[in-house]
Amino acid sequence: MADISSRLIDFVRDRFRTSGPVPLHAPAFGEAEREILLDCLSSTFVSSVGPYVDKFERAFAERAGAVRAVAVVNGTAALHAALHLVGVGKGDLVVTQSLSFVATCNAISYCGAQPLFVDVDRETLGLSPKAVDDLLSEHAEIRDGVTVMRADGRRVRACVPMHTFGHPVDLDGLEAVCRKWGLTLIEDAAEALGSLYQGRHVGLRGSVGAFSFNGNKIITTGGGGMLVFADEALASRARHLTTTAKVPHPWEFEHDAIGFNYRMPNLNAALGHAQLGRLDGYLEAKRALAKGYAEQIAGSDYAFCVEPEGSRSNYWLCAVVCPDRTARDAFLRTTNDAGVFTRPVWTPIHRLSIYADAPCGPLPITDNLADRLVNLPSSAPPATGGMA
Repeated sequence: MADISSRLIDFVRDRFRTSGPVPLHAPAFGEAEREILLDCLSSTFVSSVGPYVDKFERAFAERAGAVRAVAVVNGTAALHAALHLVGVGKGDLVVTQSLSFVATCNAISYCGAQPLFVDVDRETLGLSPKAVDDLLSEHAEIRDGVTVMRADGRRVRACVPMHTFGHPVDLDGLEAVCRKWGLTLIEDAAEALGSLYQGRHVGLRGSVGAFSFNGNKIITTGGGGMLVFADEALASRARHLTTTAKVPHPWEFEHDAIGFNYRMPNLNAALGHAQLGRLDGYLEAKRALAKGYAEQIAGSDYAFCVEPEGSRSNYWLCAVVCPDRTARDAFLRTTNDAGVFTRPVWTPIHRLSIYADAPCGPLPITDNLADRLVNLPSSAPPATGGMA
């Protein structure tokens, strides 16, 4: 363990050109961001009305290959709006993974629904199509065109995979399983901006894709999120509901639904618009960093998490799987003591007391990864070449 820890500490310090603390993931800003923010401030349009919101949405939709994009205040709000849009409601079950940030399940809870935890695939770190199909085949059935659990008749409404650390899930497999069981597919792409599945940007295989621009994401708006759509009508509904469902009028305040005050402020959108222009450089640098980590770890009993076959990952957070829990804890202690900030993967959500009552299937891979996986410093350093 000491050898691999020391090797990675030296690699990180050389790569990031510092002898000081190395954060897990830090944003990077330049003159373009300063200039666009000053322009936004000068305009006085800093809240949810302003031209940069529309500009950012159009640029993002073009980048993702979406028909339309709708900007919101954060990634959790994006997921909540997505679930609401497709009809997830009180008492429903939503198939998802426990190996995720808690926001995935919080958004489900906001709808009065409950997560149904299913295991992940080791290759993708994301929701396993086979595990979903196996669980539903054993415990669910289709009644009058609706998938329900045999035990209590609860409806299984949707499926929300998460592209963990930017590695695309098996979308072909999940799409087939969702079609078989009549589930609506929503992609939690919070970490996956710039990631491709079979040559196409993630987020568009489901009815809705949700992204995050938190300060630790590949690009940031300070706080923000985005919904992407292949369907114009659904996108228009999303825009309406996330803007308090206000009916357009020069002066009257008419609202025709219970909407959400989720519209992204113009100030955040301005920052995002500038950051989006840096995305290609960030992707190149991150893939070069991932390649370097993989080379340092090769030949050891640690395993670097590489992009799944047929995918191109943004490597938002690089990750290594340690031999066991003891080795993981020692690795975390050694690197953090040296000022190289690593972290374990999130506590699986099924282990949290707030979700102890949520139904779940067998989770052997989730539990195994939770005890062994560590994230490595992954800020975008100067690019010196990329992964093949």
